[in-house]
Amino acid sequence: MKKLLVIISIVSLSFISGCETFDPYTGEQKTSNTAKGAGIGAGIGVVLAYLSNKDESSKTRKRKMLQAAGIGAIAGGGIGYYMDSQEAKLRKTLRDSGVSVERDGDNINLIMPGNITFVTAGHDLNADFYEVLDSVIIVLQEFEKTIIVSAGHTDSRGSDDYNQALSERRANSVSKYLLTKGVVEARIDSVGFGERTPIADNSTGEGRSLNRRVELSLIPITEDS
Repeated sequence: MKKLLVIISIVSLSFISGCETFDPYTGEQKTSNTAKGAGIGAGIGVVLAYLSNKDESSKTRKRKMLQAAGIGAIAGGGIGYYMDSQEAKLRKTLRDSGVSVERDGDNINLIMPGNITFVTAGHDLNADFYEVLDSVIIVLQEFEKTIIVSAGHTDSRGSDDYNQALSERRANSVSKYLLTKGVVEARIDSVGFGERTPIADNSTGEGRSLNRRVELSLIPITEDS
């Protein structure tokens, strides 16, 4: 666990210096004033670190589950186009939703702010957010050759243990909703990072609001996965 925390810290710092995002309303590339220098999503890096540190038996089991579900890898030369097409549909679908779409290489991150995703101080999904998630699921079902990691994050208020548990419950709430709507279980992973991966200043209300979030990371399934 200590090794994973060190990797997460290093990856988070690397994203602090170079991450860009897109305005969910216009689709234009931008950097948030609050998040300048911090990156808006930092989640792809920590998610990749989390996945790479899973034991080999877990990775093998996941590959077998995907094969059993009939989900194969994206052909090597088509990965970029596949993710480009998925990104374009997500941007169109999520415009005006409050959910940000971030692209990092061949990976996509959907950043869902806690204030629109969950009931206050809880982990149950807001009923008003179902429609947004349903529209995301339509795209996820069309582009099935991706692993979906639901990652929960909190601000720094409260104890470490409380924040860790809350982040896990919120990540699980999103994962369970995807399952109820027919997304193949083999594609879904869920993890909580607690308060360890802030994207903004926890000393301000605006910063804490940004830090309370769930990120859906979409990672292409390749032959090397």
